[in-house]
Amino acid sequence: METEDTMSKILVIDDEKSIRSSLREILEYEKYEVEEAADGMEGLKMIRAGKYDAILCDIKMPKMDGVEVLEKLIEQGDDFPVIMISGHGNVDTAVDAIKKGAFDYISKPLDLNRLLITVRNALDRASLVTETKVLKRKISKTYDMVGSSKALHNIQEMIEKVAPTNARVMITGENGTGKELVARWVHEKSERAGGPFVEVNCAAIPSELIESELFGHEKGAFTSAIKQRKGNFEQAEGGTIFLDEIGDMSLSAQAKVLRALQENKIMRVGGEKDLKINVRVIAATNKNLQKEIAEGNFREDLYHRLSVILLHVPSLNDRIEDIPVLTEHFAKQICADYGMPLRKFGKDAYVELKKINWSGNIRELRNVVERLIILCDGDITAKDITNYVNK
Repeated sequence: METEDTMSKILVIDDEKSIRSSLREILEYEKYEVEEAADGMEGLKMIRAGKYDAILCDIKMPKMDGVEVLEKLIEQGDDFPVIMISGHGNVDTAVDAIKKGAFDYISKPLDLNRLLITVRNALDRASLVTETKVLKRKISKTYDMVGSSKALHNIQEMIEKVAPTNARVMITGENGTGKELVARWVHEKSERAGGPFVEVNCAAIPSELIESELFGHEKGAFTSAIKQRKGNFEQAEGGTIFLDEIGDMSLSAQAKVLRALQENKIMRVGGEKDLKINVRVIAATNKNLQKEIAEGNFREDLYHRLSVILLHVPSLNDRIEDIPVLTEHFAKQICADYGMPLRKFGKDAYVELKKINWSGNIRELRNVVERLIILCDGDITAKDITNYVNK
């Protein structure tokens, strides 16, 4: 069976021909593709011209030493692993190189097992970096804010202003408008973007479990608490917690959330000591919280704590000019997921889609696009909309 390693391409930069030949022989025997450079300057030229999965680079070389090569690669933004080759007396320099960004070093005389393990680990790391980039691209595509309507532009402007601050945000809007998407963008554009984004659907958790879910519990706090558990607030440390459908949270949980916001402390269920937290809170609801407050279902003091910034997400009916671009966006996603050729929507189809009352908003539009792609043959027309969409 062919592995990823058989496709890996390695560049060896060393001024000693015998070392280059030895490394080539060892690595080619292990089914790696190997190219050689006799000095640092030649190596950099080859790197600019080609694509390598890992670099083996001697430290002590004429013209340009290995540390200079490493610094140039980091300056260029290259993120493939660089393994330094250190001669006797160069170990301290090799360690300094690791601090600067090298993956590892191997010492002369070369130890075969050490060499192969280091190369394998370096290639595994490179593979993980690539996978992470792909996943980030997928995530960014999933959370695109699509459209050019004034209503969408207004909320994007608000996100740009609000995100860099640490202010709490309350997001309102109908079901399916994209409140979670707005919350994610506030997080992604904040200084907390490197931290976790923890989403809690308050409506989906039974009221008797919500406190344990949010604040965690100690072992033995209740019958099924067989071990200690960190809650959502602790999991979001240094990042953002998104309390979705907060209008459905029980009053007892509301009281504990209020305390957490007032004191930046929580206590696990069954616990005896406070735990400090550093979390940004974003909340969302499709309910009229002023009405819920009047009816005694929501705490007014908690509402004011959460709604430092109010962001209202427009309904799809308020931004129908975005329907064509949203439809095209979803069609590309869905066809790619199903591995089928892209289905296009005719202008007459867009006219019909704009006539629909989108009570389920963008979520409903995506479902409709998926239904049409599955049921229709070829490109989608106004007649297909009439046949397969309930208006």
